[in-house]
Amino acid sequence: MIGAYAMFKRHFLKTTAAALTLVALSTTAYAQNKAIKFQLDWRFEGPSALFLQSAAKGYYKDAGLDVTIDAGSGSGATVNRVASGTYDIGFADVAALMEFHANNPDAPNKPVAVMMVYNNTPAAVLALKKSGIKTPADLSGKKLGAPVFDAGRKAFPVFEKANKISNVAWTSMDPPLRETMLVRGDIDAITGFSFTSLLNLEARGVKAEDIVMLPFADHGVKLYGNAIIVSPKLLKDNPSVVRAFLAAFTKGAKEVIANPEAAIGVVKERDGIINTALEARRLKLAIDSVVASPDARKEGFGQINPARLALMASEVSDAYKTKTRIDVNAIWNGSALPDAKELDILPKPKK
Repeated sequence: MIGAYAMFKRHFLKTTAAALTLVALSTTAYAQNKAIKFQLDWRFEGPSALFLQSAAKGYYKDAGLDVTIDAGSGSGATVNRVASGTYDIGFADVAALMEFHANNPDAPNKPVAVMMVYNNTPAAVLALKKSGIKTPADLSGKKLGAPVFDAGRKAFPVFEKANKISNVAWTSMDPPLRETMLVRGDIDAITGFSFTSLLNLEARGVKAEDIVMLPFADHGVKLYGNAIIVSPKLLKDNPSVVRAFLAAFTKGAKEVIANPEAAIGVVKERDGIINTALEARRLKLAIDSVVASPDARKEGFGQINPARLALMASEVSDAYKTKTRIDVNAIWNGSALPDAKELDILPKPKK
C-alpha cells in the first residue's frame, strides 16, 4: 500500500507540475500580447471593415497584439488623441495631421503617418443637376455648405485655385443637416466625402442620376487622404509593434478589398443597426475611389510619392493658413511598412 501511495503521489505531483507549467506558459504568452488602443476617424461604417477584419480573424493577436478598436469623431480629434497618448495608433486625414504639426510646433508628441490607406482624398463637391452646376467653373458665385471642420471645405482653396473658381459663399451646419439643406435648396452645393454624401443624398430620396459629383482627385487636386498614424514614442521605442500592426492590418485589408460584401459582417458585429447593403456599397465606393485608385496603383498600396507629399504640405499650409509652414519630413515615416510582396494587395484594374 505504501508503495502504491508513493507512486500515486509522485504521479499526482508530476501531473500537477505539468499543468501549472502550461498555465504559466499560457499566462506568459497572453502577457506578451502588447495592448494597443486604436481609433478610427469616424463611426463604424463600411470602410471600417479594413481594420475590423484583422481583429475578427485574429490577425492582430497572431502578431502578438491585443488591439482595441474604437469609433472616432473626426480626423482632427483622432490626431489630438494620438498626440495626447490616449491612443497609440489612429486613422486620420493627412491634411489634419499636417495642420496639427504646423499649428503645434512645440507639441512634445506629434503623431507621424506610417502607412497610406486612402491614396486620394475622398473630398468632393456635390450638387443637384437642377442647379445647373456641371463643372467646377460653375461653382463661381454659388453658395456652398459644409461643417466648418469638413476636410473638403478646409481644402477647398486648393480646389478653388486649381479650377479658377471665385466668389463662393459658405454656409455652416452640423453634419446631419448638410445633405438635407442641399435637397431643400438652401445651398447650391456641398463638400463632403464622396462615398458618404452620395449615399446620404440617395437616402433623402435623390436619384443617383440627379446628382453631380466633382471629386477633388479628378479635378487637379492630388491631396492624399487618410493614413495610419502612430505616436512617435511608440515608433521609436517599439518599432516591431508598429511593424506587426501594419502587417496584420494589411493581411485583413487584402481580404476586404477582394470581397467587400463578405467583410461587412465584421462591421455589423460592432454596430448592429447598420444597413449592411448600404455599408457594403459604401465600402466598395471607398475601395474603388481612394484605396485602389489609379494613383494608388501607381505608387503602391501603403506608400507615398515624396514629391507629391511635399506639394500637398505646401498647399495645406496655404489653404489652412497654418501658424508655421509644414515640415514634410516630420509627417511621414515608412520604415515600418511591410515588404513589397505583402503590400501587393490591390486587385487588377477593371477593364
